[in-house]
Amino acid sequence: MEPHLVKALMTIETEGPIGRVKLSKTLGLGEGTMRTLIRHFENEGLIETSKAGITLTKSGKKIASSLRSRISEQVDVPRSSLTVGLYNVAVLVKNAAQAVKGGVEQRDAAIKMGASGATTLSYSHGKLCMPMVDEEVFRDSPTVREALVLKFRPQEGDVIIIGSAGDRSTAQLGALAAALETIRHR
Repeated sequence: MEPHLVKALMTIETEGPIGRVKLSKTLGLGEGTMRTLIRHFENEGLIETSKAGITLTKSGKKIASSLRSRISEQVDVPRSSLTVGLYNVAVLVKNAAQAVKGGVEQRDAAIKMGASGATTLSYSHGKLCMPMVDEEVFRDSPTVREALVLKFRPQEGDVIIIGSAGDRSTAQLGALAAALETIRHR
């Protein structure tokens, strides 16, 4: 559920004011769950609702900004030998390479959200490498590597996580869950 909360805050930040129905569809949550989520956000002082829609309060903006300072926007990634789903969505987690052990924790977090898996890559010495593999993993897919590097512009020690699933929304949630797992162990 935590990835839904993060996705909700980020969506409200970028699309607000946003209606409850549109937010519900974006998050893939039912109307009852959405009402509960909104009530919790209101009780925490994170959002305001009006006829125009839902917007973030100052506190909500501060949390969303903090999340964005650690986790990038999501980027669609084409299928390759490194991905395991029909849909693949990547996020960059800033300065988190030291938190990645074998990538299993990120994969498991993505799977718990219903994703097929997650691919974790660390940026080190100008290369995108899988945990415990000290070689460039995009030999067979240089265009995917170039797209990730151009879009994210990773710095030394950054991590790129690709969530994979049978639909885009689940791939997004898988990538977010894996990113949150990484931040938690940072």
